[in-house]
Amino acid sequence: MRVYVPLTLSGLAEAHRVGELGDGPLVAYAVTPALREWYLSDDIEELEYAALNRAALASLRLLAADPAAARRRVVVAADVPDGAAAVDPDRGLDPAALGEVRVAGPLPMAKAAAVHVDSADAETDVSAAAEALAAADGGDDDAQFVVDGAEDHELLWYATQELPNLV
Repeated sequence: MRVYVPLTLSGLAEAHRVGELGDGPLVAYAVTPALREWYLSDDIEELEYAALNRAALASLRLLAADPAAARRRVVVAADVPDGAAAVDPDRGLDPAALGEVRVAGPLPMAKAAAVHVDSADAETDVSAAAEALAAADGGDDDAQFVVDGAEDHELLWYATQELPNLV
């Protein structure tokens, strides 16, 4: 199963240094039944892209909580055994948790398939989106427009071999 783990650049640097994404359970995003129902597609590539975007939003939340972090969203795509990721039954139908899974145990960086990171030109929009996120969550349409502006930036794809230069 492919999972998408939201991080910050400093979190990615730490994961690269220690060789794992964390002890677990980790919050990640994947193609879940609720995500399939919400996205209304049978195309696995489209569904995985939707899961990646959910993880990018979670990365934005991490940035909003850490003003010192570089203003670039980071998502690590990793492959885990099917039973290693589970949907929280209490949050499965929560619209804010679409695609959210918990990955049990440590997730070695060796399981990473790729890393997705914002380009440097996205930093201004991502910074503004991180600042507007709380207001957008509260229903402010103008703030939601700012958050959506960050989503207009496609995350760049990096091979795992490129991690030393990226961090």
